[in-house]
Amino acid sequence: MIAGLFRRADTRRRTIRTLHGRISDAARNPVLYGALGVPDTVEGRFEALCLHVILVLRRLGQLPPPAGDVAQDLVDAVFLQLDASLRELGIGDMGIPKRIKKLGASFYARAGAYGSALDADDIAALAAALARNVLDRDAPEAAEGLARYARACAAALAEQDLDALLGQGPRFPQPDGTAGAIG
Repeated sequence: MIAGLFRRADTRRRTIRTLHGRISDAARNPVLYGALGVPDTVEGRFEALCLHVILVLRRLGQLPPPAGDVAQDLVDAVFLQLDASLRELGIGDMGIPKRIKKLGASFYARAGAYGSALDADDIAALAAALARNVLDRDAPEAAEGLARYARACAAALAEQDLDALLGQGPRFPQPDGTAGAIG
């Protein structure tokens, strides 16, 4: 069903906008910034968004076509939002490409580190990567809760097919481990 709908440009844009919005909502959950220690700064919000996008992209990479197209459209939407955010922060036209390139490199480096740790089910490596990237600390124990949350998100996403991801949106567990889902 989704494959046919995804071929229509207006439906495709609307679907990606909704998917991106739901991921952004999950990345804005106050528990991430309180109990799990993500800094409530521009950089911290970027890191929370990256984590959630990476988790969804990882799942999309495990699904059949047109999941690859969805993944590319999601990445494009995220970087368009980052471009707009940089402009809102007052970065001039000349500085945008350099900053986007740097953000892209950071994003893909994080995707590799988080994906490798999740694939190996290595919670210590995941906590170390999250501590370094998200918390800007060399203290993996500080990111243990965030690593458990990321692993729970990956597990929850693994139960969702493409129709569910695009229809109802990605379902993420509550960051603090309480019952229910967000997104």
